[in-house]
Amino acid sequence: MATNILMPALSPTMTEGTLARWLKNEGDTVRAGDVIAEIETDKATMEVEAVDEGVLGKILVPGGTAGVAVNAVIAVLVEAGEAVPEGAAAASALPAAAITTPPAGAITTPPAGGSGGEAPPPPVPLPPRRPPPPRPSAGGAPHPIPPPAAW
Repeated sequence: MATNILMPALSPTMTEGTLARWLKNEGDTVRAGDVIAEIETDKATMEVEAVDEGVLGKILVPGGTAGVAVNAVIAVLVEAGEAVPEGAAAASALPAAAITTPPAGAITTPPAGGSGGEAPPPPVPLPPRRPPPPRPSAGGAPHPIPPPAAW
C-alpha cells in the first residue's frame, strides 16, 4: 500500500520550508529511521527520517525547491514490487502551492450543521454559579459542628 511522505513541520511556527536535497533516490529501499532528506527552515537545516519501510517510489518535490508548505506530499513510499499510484504522477506536475494542506494546528471543520448548510443549534446555557459557602470569621465565631466529646 502506497504511503504519502509529507513535508514535516520542524517547529511549531513553521508553515513552509525548502526541501534542500534528497539523500535517497527513487527506487532506493527505505527503513524506518533512515534519513531521507534535508529540510531548510528560516532557522536551521534538519534531517528528515522515514517513519515507514518500503521503496521510495516517486519523488514529487525535487531537491532545492523553496516554499514547500507543511503537510504537502513530497514523495510516495511503496512496498517492494508495488507500482506508484496514478494520482502521484499527476500531483508531481502541480506546483508545491497547489498540493498543500492546512498547516499543522489549523482547525478545519465541515460546513455548519453538517452537509445541509443549516445553522448549528444555539449553545446550551450553563447553570448559574452558586455562591461559595461562608467562611468562618477570624473573630472566633463557633464552628457549626461541635467537636467530639473525647476532645
